[in-house]
Amino acid sequence: MGTVGQWGLDTALKRLKRAVLMPNIVYFDLETQKSAQEVGGWGNIRDMRLSIGVTYSTARQAYSIYTENQAADLIKELQRADWVVGFNILRFDYTVLEPYACFDFSQVPTLDLMVSIEEKIGHRIGLDAVAEASLGINKTAEGMQALKWWKEGKLREIAEYCCFDVKATKLVHEYGATGGKILFKSNRTQLLQEVPVDWKLS
Repeated sequence: MGTVGQWGLDTALKRLKRAVLMPNIVYFDLETQKSAQEVGGWGNIRDMRLSIGVTYSTARQAYSIYTENQAADLIKELQRADWVVGFNILRFDYTVLEPYACFDFSQVPTLDLMVSIEEKIGHRIGLDAVAEASLGINKTAEGMQALKWWKEGKLREIAEYCCFDVKATKLVHEYGATGGKILFKSNRTQLLQEVPVDWKLS
């Protein structure tokens, strides 16, 4: 009995030490209820409305799925994170969430992988291009399919798709943080390109 108790104490201490030393990185992605065309263009991202948001917390080592009614809880998790990591979240995801929030998202420590890559190569590329070239994985669907699922009331399918995007974002970030580079295939030359990145978070 004493051995079991000691093992439990040791485990708790290890978890506490890890929590103190390691930042809580929250990987994040969301899908919307409406397309850019439906809200009058990309200048009206705020009007697209949240359908499903997904996070992965390194502190909890678990995914969380949020509906529009739970937007406040999603925002609270993002606020409490040491770092939020995503792909095009500064321009898109945060803008979608603005109508649900009463604070400025610039206050949230954020690493936007797409913006980081764009600063190096001078143009935008998608998550799929980086994940496929760097890790050999492909997205399971696309944004337009998620919009179709919303109209059909298929929230489970949206959540699964969004979870996969969060996982892909996490894997791409870890790949870049560990190796100091990412890969992508150029649409213009069809050649594999290497981009140096500094994605270590502390």
